[in-house]
Amino acid sequence: MKILKNIEIVDLALKYKDILIIGDLHLGFEEFLIKQGFLIPYSQLKKTISRLEKIIKKAKPKIIIINGDLKDEFGTISRQEWSEITQCISFIQKTSKLIFIKGNHDTILDPIAKKHSIKVRQRFDIDEITITHGDKLLKNLKKTVIISHEHPAISFSERPDEKYKCFLLGKYKKHNLVVLPSFNLLIPGSDITREEILSPYIKNISNFNVFVIQDKVYDFGKLKNIKN
Repeated sequence: MKILKNIEIVDLALKYKDILIIGDLHLGFEEFLIKQGFLIPYSQLKKTISRLEKIIKKAKPKIIIINGDLKDEFGTISRQEWSEITQCISFIQKTSKLIFIKGNHDTILDPIAKKHSIKVRQRFDIDEITITHGDKLLKNLKKTVIISHEHPAISFSERPDEKYKCFLLGKYKKHNLVVLPSFNLLIPGSDITREEILSPYIKNISNFNVFVIQDKVYDFGKLKNIKN
């Protein structure tokens, strides 16, 4: 589904020309949960690559941008992260050039990036688009800004305990603002109808349009109308 000129939603990714943008993979998340006492299998990487493979076959990108929070641990690179990020990089680089945008969880990402000759950036500008993680306000933004960080999801009154990943489309000052859902399939996301907004780019979220991702993309219109 096209949401802005030359920008379309492809499952949990955005496509602009021959560029595919995803965010918030949080590889290594299982290890964090296991440390908290949860007994879960290491299944995220397999599911992530399988879903990404289907998106790549459909979108055929030349460049894939991971828009922050490729990894989950803040202060180190866990054994799981090192292994899974290496596998993810190898998979993507078979078909596409890879660009890393630094997220707030990516405090220690450079060792892996350097090993694979990938530059870690604060932002990526192309044409009239700025791509940045969304945890820090930047200057000299282009007409359209694409962020991650928020992990937007939505629930409905009929099913208050279920969350659905969604894209958001709204405004930051005079800029178009597009917010990506988390690509991590273990994280349902933050419910935009109930939970606190994280990104400093998102103001007056009630005026944002909501695009829910399920078997296809569903345009639910503005959030304030859903609430009503």
